[in-house]
Amino acid sequence: MKQRVSTLLCEKLGREVVLEKPRDRSFGHFATPIAFSLAKELRKSPMIIAEELASSFNESDIFSSVESVKGYLNFRLSESFLSEYADWALQNQDKFAKQEKNEKILLEFVSANPTGPLHIGHARGAVYGDTLYKLAKHLGYDITAEYYVNDAGNQIDLLGLSIQLYGQENILKQDVEYPESYYRGEYLEELANDAVEKFGKEILTDTTRQKELAMWAKDKVMQIIVKSLADMNINFDSFVNESSLYAEWDRVMAKMGDGVYEKDGKIWIASEKKGDEKDRVVVREDGRPTYLAGDIVYHNQKFERGYDHYINIWGADHHGYIPRVKAAVEFLGYDSSKLETLLAQMVSLLKDGEPYKMSKRAGNVILMSDIVEEIGSDALRFIFASKKSDTALEFDLAEFKKQDSSNPIFYIQYAHARIHTLLKKSELSQDEIMSSSLKGLNESADSLLFDALLLPEVVEDAFNSRQVQKLPDYLKALSASLHKFYYDYKIIGTEDEAKLLKLFTLVALSIKVGLSLMGIEAKEYMSKEED
Repeated sequence: MKQRVSTLLCEKLGREVVLEKPRDRSFGHFATPIAFSLAKELRKSPMIIAEELASSFNESDIFSSVESVKGYLNFRLSESFLSEYADWALQNQDKFAKQEKNEKILLEFVSANPTGPLHIGHARGAVYGDTLYKLAKHLGYDITAEYYVNDAGNQIDLLGLSIQLYGQENILKQDVEYPESYYRGEYLEELANDAVEKFGKEILTDTTRQKELAMWAKDKVMQIIVKSLADMNINFDSFVNESSLYAEWDRVMAKMGDGVYEKDGKIWIASEKKGDEKDRVVVREDGRPTYLAGDIVYHNQKFERGYDHYINIWGADHHGYIPRVKAAVEFLGYDSSKLETLLAQMVSLLKDGEPYKMSKRAGNVILMSDIVEEIGSDALRFIFASKKSDTALEFDLAEFKKQDSSNPIFYIQYAHARIHTLLKKSELSQDEIMSSSLKGLNESADSLLFDALLLPEVVEDAFNSRQVQKLPDYLKALSASLHKFYYDYKIIGTEDEAKLLKLFTLVALSIKVGLSLMGIEAKEYMSKEED
């Protein structure tokens, strides 16, 4: 809708036109400040230019009025245009808000170490990444969701050690002296028992097989992680194991050229030349690669696959890695502007106003699966999608268990279910409803119609700005408008029943599509409905 208006104005005025939505709907559906940008060029006041432009618009199928207001051009869309667009949307529901973008994107997110179950902090990046992915798919991008499995390095060795220590104490009943760093959590019990079943009890004491145990265990942990993500309706197209990349190490280092050098028995990347605070170690004195080394080889592999754009979603604690990886990408001969890194901030969790107690069985972290079990996947996805990912988030579980309007996901689902209840109550046939005209609506209904048709603009804006919270914000506002209209006007049994139910069907479509892009299925019935 907005795109069509913008294209028409660009053709008429011969330049790009910025469209805004007036806060006061009485001013129209869209407005543009173009007269202000033309003032210097035309040597006229914006108000005169706006008046001249407004008068140049003759009768149009798209606009019912074009007015000049304090230098702005305000456009009101015609009933015919809105009605025809609504008809198209209802007749082509599988195409609503969709586009066809000619761009390949590689999106990497979550990528949590396969050393334990996902905690609540991982969930935020997971929801953000998957919502971004779903938005991009809907817009027609050729996008791949990828999980980078950090299965090399000290963290994996520590997994093997942690399983052995747990098994020695709890299965072999030996006295164990735990080191300062080791993994904790109930999941170790299952891993230790499964390891004994597969390898025999000797695997718990044989230090020479610790690496073998660790590599077997990380695959088991990945199964736990993948299942937890699937329970949240989050799935990946591809997985890349860090351990598989080091065969390319020598070739990639050679490709880096003078971007790497040796000093003090270590190998460094000259990242300071590319804007980093200082150069960074890539290989330690003992020959072990650093975390950054894996990132360098991985990003080389990413760029060699030939995508148009690359997006990483990392935890906020990885902020310092951005200039290092960008430097490596440039040393490898690629355009670092094609690499975009988005950050997901930490989460604070409350329960009835008090800090949520961490689970000892989980190793003093809050497991994502525990929260999903308590409030459901839909509520958790909605919470994490409803605030900018790079800002801190605190929420109370109790708020999202309430079955009333204070719970935003309930409020939106209730709007969708309410519409379906009305459709069931009506004695009109589907054909009677769908064949009715949406012309001649009152002002409130016209506003609701316009809001329902805004979904395509919201979807594109949410993806382009990387601010997925714009989608739940839109759904909350649309649902509020629907509920208000329902209480203000009688629908069933009125002269306008057919057209109002058609309007409501369009609202339901926008809610359903919007929720689906958040990985949430819209409900057609809710047990506490009262209509």
